[in-house]
This record gives sequence, C-alpha cells and structure tokens, in this order.
Amino acid sequence: MTTTALWGRAQQQDFRARVRGCLLGGAIGDALGAGIEFHSLGTIRDHHGPAGVRDYVRAYGRRGAVTDDTQMTLFTVDGLIRAELRRDGGTRPAPEEVHRAYLRWRATQRYEGPDLRDPGLGRLGRQEWLYSRRAPGNACLSGLDDDRMGTLAAPKNPESKGCGTVMRSAPFGLLADRESAEVFHLAAECAAQTHGHPSGVLAAAAFAGIVHGIVRGGTLEGAVQQALGLLARWSGHEETTAALRKALDAVRQGAPTAERLETLGQGWVAEEALAMGVYCALVAEDVRHGLLLAVNHSGDSDSTGSLCGNLLGALHGETALPADLLAGLEGRAEIAELADDFALELTQGAQLHGPGGVSADWAERYPTA
Repeated sequence: MTTTALWGRAQQQDFRARVRGCLLGGAIGDALGAGIEFHSLGTIRDHHGPAGVRDYVRAYGRRGAVTDDTQMTLFTVDGLIRAELRRDGGTRPAPEEVHRAYLRWRATQRYEGPDLRDPGLGRLGRQEWLYSRRAPGNACLSGLDDDRMGTLAAPKNPESKGCGTVMRSAPFGLLADRESAEVFHLAAECAAQTHGHPSGVLAAAAFAGIVHGIVRGGTLEGAVQQALGLLARWSGHEETTAALRKALDAVRQGAPTAERLETLGQGWVAEEALAMGVYCALVAEDVRHGLLLAVNHSGDSDSTGSLCGNLLGALHGETALPADLLAGLEGRAEIAELADDFALELTQGAQLHGPGGVSADWAERYPTA
C-alpha cells in the first residue's frame, strides 16, 4: 500500500479519528482502573455496589487521573514521531529514538518537573503534569536505569514478562503505512528495552499487530487472527498464542461477566493483560460497557482498561468515547494534541520536513539533535 493511495482526504479524517480514539480511549480505561488496580473483585463490589465502579474513582489526588500506562504510551508516540523525522536522513533507527523517549519518561519518575534548559525535551517532555510517579512497573524503571538499550539479542530484564510492555505498545500499531510484520517486529524490539521474556516481548508485538489490523480497516477478530499468524513465526510464542486463543474461546462461552474475565488471569503479566483487554473489546456492547468490564476484576485494572480502550478507540474512533468520561480525563487536551501531531506526521510529513528542511515549529516540538 503506497502512501499516496492511503491518504486521501477521507482516509486522513478517518485515521485521525482512530488515532485520537486509540490514545484517548486507552487513557480513559487507564483512569477508570487507576483507583482500584490493587483491589479484589469482592472489595470493589463492597465499596461500589454489585456492578462495581461505573465512573472514575479518585486516585493520585483527583478523579480521572492516568497512570504510568498512559505516560509511557505518550512517550512511545513522541519517540515514533521523532523517528519519522529521521526517516528522511536515515540516521537513528526507530528503536533507538523510542528508547531515548523512554529515557525522557524515566526522568519524569525521578524529578519533580522538567529541566527547561534541555532543548531535547520537546513539547511532551515539558509537560509538568507528567512528572508524577503513578505506580510504574519495576522492570520499566530498572530497564531504563542506564543508557544501555536492551535489544532482542540482549534484552533488559530477561526473565520479566510484566504487562509494562503491552500497555505502552498501541502506538506502534498506528503506523498504518507500514506492513504488519514490520510493526510487529518494531514493537518487539522496543519491548525488549525493559522486558526480555518472550511472552513480555511477543504480547506487546501481538497487541501492536492487532491495533494495526484495526486501523487498516479490519475487524477486531480478524486482526486477532492476523496477530496469531504473526506470532507463529516467532520462537517462544506459545504462552501468548494460548492466551489469545483462550480469550477467543471465552467469547463463545456465554454472556460476559467479571468471573468469566478472571478465568483469563489478573493482568499483571503481559500475555494475561493482552487476553483480558482483547476479550473485553470483543464482547463490548459499546465502549463504556467494554471499559467497565475491563476494569472490574481482581488484578491490574488500569492496564486491562487501557488495552481495551486502545482497541475500542481505534476500532470506533473518538466520537464513540463516552463524553462524560472524556470530559473528566486528566491531560485530555494534551493527549488529543499529541494524537493530532502523530496523524499529521504520518499523513502530511512531507510538508513538515523534507529536502527543504524541517518546519521550525515542528523541530521545536520534536527535536532530533
């Protein structure tokens, strides 16, 4: 598929809506689960009624607060935009640019605010509200404790398969002008920067592949089947493949319930979080129903909510997101603006940078020096 064929006016509008939907939907799911992620299902029901939470619960001092899931997803987007700028010159490969973005995220977990003297921060790195620890995963922190970049051949934390890989990987799937195998491989390379277990790497890659299939116009189930085909080409795929197949089987076993969701796991490890997010998106009656199902369980509620939101947002676009939840979301304007920048880069990048140079405004937002 050529860029010219992909980006007619209607296609650009559709793509922008899907990117916004994916990033904002993921953030809404993240925020819905933020206040209950360490609670059992019984505790959730005791505190919020038989149906569980139906709205945001206060976390980190406010309603609608996002966690490290959204933080890292946004820095993934920032890294990918900068990587697109570098495609013109072919200098720094995309995994290296994403790694540099993750190091900028790591700084938000160390410091109280941005060092405005650093010209490399770009627009995202200057956002004060991101400088807050929101229960980041240990492997994400330790994997970025030094400047050495983990690779598929020499990953960081080789035994870790926490969900910190999969919860940040939706943006790779938004690279709609790439082929599915390329997206899968790139997500795997960037997952290895913090988690080295095959299931941690491949769950992230599979999730990116599913998002990619949706954004390219496929059905959700068709995108899952495509991801299963990609997984089969990689060694060590068995756990991730089994988790996705279990999610597909659960869809056919009856009406969706929290108890049925919990047969897929708790979401602390990557392949379980992937399966749970996919299941909730597959059975969702609408976006709100899917998101509430995804967070009301005994486990990593913010991560499963985030994954479900990424999928449903990419599938249906931003206008399908619940307006009341969107209105109360922390960082909504900044997330939407970053989504628009990503869509603009992919669809109009030639007008922003090329042989004639880079737009001064774009270079300030996404410096590559």
